[in-house]
Amino acid sequence: MRPITCTRNRNKIEAMKTTVLLLTAALLTAAPIAQGDRDRILSELHASRKMFLDSIAGVSPAQWVYKAAPDRWSIQETAEHIAAAEPFLRGLITEQIMKSPANPDLAAQRKPGNAAGNEAVLKALLDRSKKATAPEPIQPKKVYNTTADAAGAFNKERDKTLDYIRTTQDDLRVHFFKGPTGDDLDAVQWMMLLAGHTERHTLQILEVKQSPGYPAR
Repeated sequence: MRPITCTRNRNKIEAMKTTVLLLTAALLTAAPIAQGDRDRILSELHASRKMFLDSIAGVSPAQWVYKAAPDRWSIQETAEHIAAAEPFLRGLITEQIMKSPANPDLAAQRKPGNAAGNEAVLKALLDRSKKATAPEPIQPKKVYNTTADAAGAFNKERDKTLDYIRTTQDDLRVHFFKGPTGDDLDAVQWMMLLAGHTERHTLQILEVKQSPGYPAR
């Protein structure tokens, strides 16, 4: 009976060794976000925040609600859309994209073009000649009566986005989801899209300011 017991023990030990090796391999292949990607996202998040906040600073109550046409958004509505889109897009990234199965093979194939892909996402978003309809949850409902209300709501959510990017050890390059144009974007590029979305609609605010009927004060 003793030899049988020894054999069982050896089998258990070998099984444990195999489990440890598999776990170690998984840890080694799950690389965190590259510092270059982290820095590029943070830079765009900071720049787009400043751009937006500068665009609504000093806007008067009359300017806040002015509409260039009945079917166009006011600055109030555009600012609300920007603020609402922040948690909407961040949640899509952290709760859906990052929880989807990783695709390291696709990530390896696309790695040489990652930087160009980042900039292509921004370029596409900043092309205001191509219009899109906002999803219902982030369509404006005129909930912010002042610029301070909108800025406060936006800053609260942008701080959460910045905190995630500063601290995450997730590999954002190995998770993919189709972007607005139908192309697969990795989570780094989705974060660039989030920042670019802020810039896109800040340009919309500037367009409102340039319209002929925009109030002087």
